[in-house]
Amino acid sequence: QVQLVESGGGLVQPGGSLRLSCAASGSIFSIYIMGWYRQAPGKQRELVAWFKSGRMTNYVDSVKGRFTISRDNAKNTVYLQMNSLKPEDTAVYYCNADSDGSRWPRPGDSWGQGTQVTVSS
Repeated sequence: QVQLVESGGGLVQPGGSLRLSCAASGSIFSIYIMGWYRQAPGKQRELVAWFKSGRMTNYVDSVKGRFTISRDNAKNTVYLQMNSLKPEDTAVYYCNADSDGSRWPRPGDSWGQGTQVTVSS
């Protein structure tokens, strides 16, 4: 089971940008699904952006056109570039991995510790 460590969260004003990073303990090349979830206070954790079957990217409607997921296989790292941030993007963001996709659409077994993103003026 791969271990994941997120970084890059922080406080940003509305309209600003942040880039989150998810560093894996091993190779991510063959991991079937890798994605970013977020959980706002009092709300359920939701899937925000994900890779499925390699480089195919997907986004929840609320972040389309603003967020971009990318990966660097050489660095075993997945990124989430977040632009035009809104207060409703405030949440703890988690990285998740499902090695073979067998749990889809449920999350995979590997989680990071999360990184807080706060969008506020």
